[in-house]
Amino acid sequence: MELKKASPSAPAIKWALIGLVTSIIITYAIQFSNLDPNSAVKYIGLIPFFGFLLLAQKEYREQLGGFMTFGEGFLSGFLYSIFTGILSAIFLYLYYAVLSPEMVEKTVASAQAQMEAKGMSQEQIDTAMNITRKYFAVIGAVSAVFGSAIMGVIGALIGAAIFKKERSPFDTPGYNDPEPLDSPV
Repeated sequence: MELKKASPSAPAIKWALIGLVTSIIITYAIQFSNLDPNSAVKYIGLIPFFGFLLLAQKEYREQLGGFMTFGEGFLSGFLYSIFTGILSAIFLYLYYAVLSPEMVEKTVASAQAQMEAKGMSQEQIDTAMNITRKYFAVIGAVSAVFGSAIMGVIGALIGAAIFKKERSPFDTPGYNDPEPLDSPV
């Protein structure tokens, strides 16, 4: 009997889409709550990111019949993080460039206040703010892809270690228990 090999992409894409919807909800909740986007509240999005990564790996293991090697688990988690990064990059670009450009100004104002508190000259601050305003959406999108990939590697390694369950030789499909040589009397 041949084992049907499941694709790690299917659960990764499914959970990345669910993660995108969750990310959109969290983003707008932060915006409408009028919270500072540069505060520690921005890290709340990591909880569903890692949770959905683990769920993608768990679902892939179930598709494989309850057994998964460390490499298969890592691949599933890493694919999830790449898909999530790409989807998040698209959303962030649209969010900052089209949907909520006022959030760019809010973030830039907060960053400017931090630079002034550090004692930077007004010329340095103006230069940094002009570049930031011009490329904010692009920088956000690119950092989403790379940040998701880096965090995904860490999460995928941890998840793969958790969900790894190697198949023993006796669990192999088509394996029949040996028949006794002598029949019982």
